[in-house]
Amino acid sequence: MQEIGHYIDGARVAGASGRFADVFNPATGEVQARVALANGDELARAIAGANRAQPGWAATNPQRRARIMIEFVRLLNRDMDKLAEALSREHGKTLPDAAGDVQRGLEVIEFCIGAPHLLKGEYTDGAGPGIDMYSMRQAVGVVAGITPFNFPAMIPMWQFGPAIAAGNAFVLKPSERDPSVPLMLAELMTEAGLPPGVLQVVNGDKEAVDGILDSPGIQGVGFVGSTPIAAYIYARAAQNGKRVQSFGGAKNHMIVMPDADMEKAADALIGAGYGAAGERCMAISVAVPVGEETADRLIAELVPRIEKLRVGPYTLGNDVDYGPLVTAAAKANVLRLVETGIAQGAELVVDGRGFRLQGYENGFFVGPHLFDRVTKDMDIYRTEIFGPVLSTVRAKTYEEALALATDHEYGNGVAIFTRDGDTARDFANRVQVGMVGINVPIPVPLSYHTFGGWKRSSFGDLNQYGGDAFRFVTKTKTVTARWPSGIKEGSAFNFKAMD
Repeated sequence: MQEIGHYIDGARVAGASGRFADVFNPATGEVQARVALANGDELARAIAGANRAQPGWAATNPQRRARIMIEFVRLLNRDMDKLAEALSREHGKTLPDAAGDVQRGLEVIEFCIGAPHLLKGEYTDGAGPGIDMYSMRQAVGVVAGITPFNFPAMIPMWQFGPAIAAGNAFVLKPSERDPSVPLMLAELMTEAGLPPGVLQVVNGDKEAVDGILDSPGIQGVGFVGSTPIAAYIYARAAQNGKRVQSFGGAKNHMIVMPDADMEKAADALIGAGYGAAGERCMAISVAVPVGEETADRLIAELVPRIEKLRVGPYTLGNDVDYGPLVTAAAKANVLRLVETGIAQGAELVVDGRGFRLQGYENGFFVGPHLFDRVTKDMDIYRTEIFGPVLSTVRAKTYEEALALATDHEYGNGVAIFTRDGDTARDFANRVQVGMVGINVPIPVPLSYHTFGGWKRSSFGDLNQYGGDAFRFVTKTKTVTARWPSGIKEGSAFNFKAMD
């Protein structure tokens, strides 16, 4: 049985705690590896190594740091297929989806190549008599990232890319469910020229998480996961004086107006709702057609598309639309919520409960589900299901549809499909959600903008990647400078008040 350890000070190391978690093959249900769960001493070793390495790394010319990012991008492209296969093997994503996971992280690293420009401060000449003022952006020190299972390549790169480019060291605690790719990324960073200790990867569970939150050797913490844990991490880390960006759950709506191209809207919902088996924080899990006729047309378009979805292991290549869920517990939770939806009166239009795949009966596969006539008091509407389940909430008017997205406790992403520019503009201005798509079903911004939700989808003031990421991993120092006057005339030094 393969044992997966940690990556500390530029090398893989075996776990020393004696505690392990199982890593499953989601397609078969079999345990394919064991990942070590770090104890306090192992975590302390990684944090100490990061603190030793950070000052020298921060003193490295920003352009030289950027060159390592350039080489890392080259290595990511070189090993794209290898990374995607390892990701699919542990997570269950299809190979194209796994490659997309790596690609979206790579794009953030490409943005980080511009760190020398992003780290420039401000300058005021002549702020007072003989006085100049300027600001510098300096690394905060050591930053930690606690990342989820559903994007084991993309989200670690979202977090460690800006931090390292800005001169910080980084301690990554990835999900123990699919730990291989984060370790591979650390190895590629070392191959690209990153000094040992600047990027540490420590596998673990709550013991490691709490150790990160409490350690005085960590100055900032980033997290992506469920809202209850996001709130816990935000509160505990902030109480310990750390800066925190903590991202939680989502319930993303897609408003379908009567004038929308119904075929395109249905195609968008299929990809956004069922891609990656629904295990995306930006998945569209609620369709909101406006008007009964719109709803009937949308359902008529959706049903045959859903019934044709191909569910299977990544090894079948392009013959698969989505794969299994990540664990048996995830599968059980999704099916439990489906039963809750039925019990609370939602109409199950497409029933995926009986899905079975010959030869993979023990895998964590869940067939696609479509609910209609869901109401906002139902559990399947209020809860993030994180599975291949799409709910349809029929709205009578545009204002009712707008209110559904605005009033929900989560505010991660939302989309509207319409041909009317005035409606789209009004929706984008008024909806209380952090990321908005107009005829775009998954409105994940490109790397030079910024990613972040509102309300209970996000805790903290700054978003991930883009300019906000560099503001999060740096602190501003402002310098007021006056040089002795009169030397050029040979006169004595005189102190003058600033006025």
